[in-house]
Amino acid sequence: MKALVLLSGGMDSAVCLAKMVDTFGSNQVLAVGFQYGQKHQANHKYAKMIADKFKVKMIDLKIDSSAFKGSDSTLLNNHKIKHESYGEILKESKSGIADTYVPFRNGLMLAQVAALAYSQKAKFIVYGAHRDDYAGNAYPDTSPAFYETMSKAINIGTNGQITVIAPLIQLDKAGVVKLGTQLNVPFEYTRTCYEGEEVSCGQCATCLDRIKAFKTNNLIDPIDYKISIDWSK
Repeated sequence: MKALVLLSGGMDSAVCLAKMVDTFGSNQVLAVGFQYGQKHQANHKYAKMIADKFKVKMIDLKIDSSAFKGSDSTLLNNHKIKHESYGEILKESKSGIADTYVPFRNGLMLAQVAALAYSQKAKFIVYGAHRDDYAGNAYPDTSPAFYETMSKAINIGTNGQITVIAPLIQLDKAGVVKLGTQLNVPFEYTRTCYEGEEVSCGQCATCLDRIKAFKTNNLIDPIDYKISIDWSK
């Protein structure tokens, strides 16, 4: 086994999976999904569809939701998902980070996958952090500093056996769509919306970023939205 890819069912992780399959072949890649009490658990079934599309085996891991007890993350509780851009959300944020940030989620995922990767004799752990995620410190566990530090810690903690890579870290969302198009990612199987419903809302921050990314590439997103979208603008 060469690489373990954190696969959420979203565009970023799907592009990471495609890139690793293109690099190593499907039989050398393992997809890893996580359940942690997130609202958008429906995305998980799409992750399995993506893995099947690329002929990659997938396993599921869990984070005990009690680790987030007391968190006010809107992805974990009954607060409504805001229908605003990330820029607007960050302006209103007292903490300076997005209200959908799940405390140290990526750190917890990477730590668990490090143990699995070592057991599987894999060389790489891959996660889909990209430039728009850490812009304005919206999600601090996607920043280059976090990525580099976690990669170093995991490499040291596995005696140099495992390296974390984030192949999208210098790309914005439009760049992710462009790369995914080149790699024939089935974007129709991906879901981004934080509402977690079958049809994406088209109004939450992550939907807005996704729509903008497709428009920037002069493409029409193949998934359905609850609102009408003019793809010519």
